[in-house]
Amino acid sequence: MSQLFLRTLREDPSDADVQGHRLLLRAGYIRRAAPGIYTWLPLGLLVKAKIEKIVREEMANAGSQEVFFPALLPREPFETTGRWTEYGDNLFRLQDRKKADYLLAPTHEEVFTLLVKDMYSSYKDLPLSLYQIQNKYRDEARPRAGLLRGREFVMKDAYSFDINDEGLEASYQAQRAAYERIFTRLGVEYVIVKADAGAMGGSKSEEFLSPSPIGEDTFVRSAGGYAANVEAVATVAPEEIAIGSQPAAEIHDSPNTPTIKTLVDLANAKVKKSDGSAWSAADTLKNVVLALVSPEGKRSLVIVGIPGDREVDEKRAEAAFSPNEVSQATEEDFAKFPQLVKGYIGPTKDGKQFLGEKAPSAIRYLLDPRVVKGTSWITGANVDQKHVFH
Repeated sequence: MSQLFLRTLREDPSDADVQGHRLLLRAGYIRRAAPGIYTWLPLGLLVKAKIEKIVREEMANAGSQEVFFPALLPREPFETTGRWTEYGDNLFRLQDRKKADYLLAPTHEEVFTLLVKDMYSSYKDLPLSLYQIQNKYRDEARPRAGLLRGREFVMKDAYSFDINDEGLEASYQAQRAAYERIFTRLGVEYVIVKADAGAMGGSKSEEFLSPSPIGEDTFVRSAGGYAANVEAVATVAPEEIAIGSQPAAEIHDSPNTPTIKTLVDLANAKVKKSDGSAWSAADTLKNVVLALVSPEGKRSLVIVGIPGDREVDEKRAEAAFSPNEVSQATEEDFAKFPQLVKGYIGPTKDGKQFLGEKAPSAIRYLLDPRVVKGTSWITGANVDQKHVFH
């Protein structure tokens, strides 16, 4: 031990924001080289090697073979899939002396696929499962939590190539079981949850989440064992109601109602509800205008109609509209579309009311699954100071 290259720290580093990060630094397992970039020291490498040994053993048990790709990759494969642009500022791009474009790989799906395409030409060569343990690079805007959210990090990624859906399911289950064994051997508490598949995730996606007070994802779990990332929770739509049984819609003046609360207060003071009960935020339909910016920089708007007692989930919106960047519409957006009466927006039959003079098509209008045929709402009348009561 006297020869061990080690230096511990007496105090917590000022830039270490979570306990695990602080302990790794103070105990001499890693050392910060730059924001989100760390040097592995001898003690850290010993632990890392033991973890990788367990991963390799379980990948072998699952029938997966190890390969190792370069971290420096050419632009062309990522251009083909569109991800050279889609990754936006998260991608580390560079050029060689001949001005050819390269990147530091954030992931390796493209080159795994090209490798198998180059080496195999018959279905008789399948199924095949390959994996690697390799550094990945993503230009995180705000690196945090030490190794958990860095600009350079180690990833084990595996890929299966199968003949049919049945083979794909078998490969999926083999990897799933391998992950369960890995985390069990490591003594890591985990929950398997339904996840959003994203643009490349196919028809099924699950995540292994480890509950933590510093976690950035939120999941829900039922007493019956169902668990899902909140981004992937499916909202159950209520039964439709016959429209003929509902009272006709009425338009009422609604001045000075900038919030759902002020709208509900006005409704209870001026309009009697058909069943005699009091109006609440859940009876209102608010229409949130979001701005989408494509990887090419094209800006567009979308309107999301949701019950007034709920909010648009930022992460679910980002997942739904990926690879577009999502933000709240600005005053400039409203100025370009005067038909959007801020604070009094309501649904239209075909969206044509939301057309600007030079807009090629209507602004998309998306509805929460709870808003079904025959349900009653207070919503904007698309006229200043007026709401529709259904």
